[in-house]
Amino acid sequence: MFRTIILGIAVCGFIHDSIAQESNYDTDDFAIQSVQISHDPDLGVLVWEVMVKGQAGNTVPVPNGQLDGAPVLGYVFPTSLKSTDVGFGNTDGIVALALTSHPDFDDTPLWDENNDANYTNDGIVWHPHWVILTEDKRVPGGLSVKQFKKADETVVLPPTNPGMPMYMDSPGYPVITKRQTIKVVVPKYRMNNRTDFKYDGVAAFMKVNTSIDNKPMLGVYQVFSVASGDLSLPYSVR
Repeated sequence: MFRTIILGIAVCGFIHDSIAQESNYDTDDFAIQSVQISHDPDLGVLVWEVMVKGQAGNTVPVPNGQLDGAPVLGYVFPTSLKSTDVGFGNTDGIVALALTSHPDFDDTPLWDENNDANYTNDGIVWHPHWVILTEDKRVPGGLSVKQFKKADETVVLPPTNPGMPMYMDSPGYPVITKRQTIKVVVPKYRMNNRTDFKYDGVAAFMKVNTSIDNKPMLGVYQVFSVASGDLSLPYSVR
């Protein structure tokens, strides 16, 4: 199933060269030079890192003023992990760790990333999400976060999910930006102690939709760069 989705995305035009301009954020800050995931067995953590040509995390979205149409920028790690490895129920799709910024809303109700005692005003601060991505031809980027009906009681989400009808989690891992790199530190036990998976790196522009029925709630509209060049997930944990 995973391989089928990847092939479908490639056909859909996911690779950035074939996608029409959707935003003004296609700069060196999202030009990926390399990605790396390193396992530190002494600390029991994995450090996920993206290196870009410009300044990682320096560019954030211009506020839209409302949730519908809200812009989202992201550095995304598509992986070969299973949904159950990161706390979701068994479901098809691509498990990805996304580092995102979006000033129009806050989807991390348990975490106060800017440490001002207000838990609802820091969506612009770079923060992580586990998501399940699926092929979606309704958006130019060919991908969206997998949705479900609110009444579907069979859906299993991690207890740290933000309460949206999507396969999304807000795990609260620390994200660090410094010069050309953006990193996130993930405790190994929070991902089923897996270190044997494959991954890739993508920088992308996404948008929220709450008004158009035939569009996804959170879709990929533009891909700026892909670490491997072809989304083949060639990289292994070091």
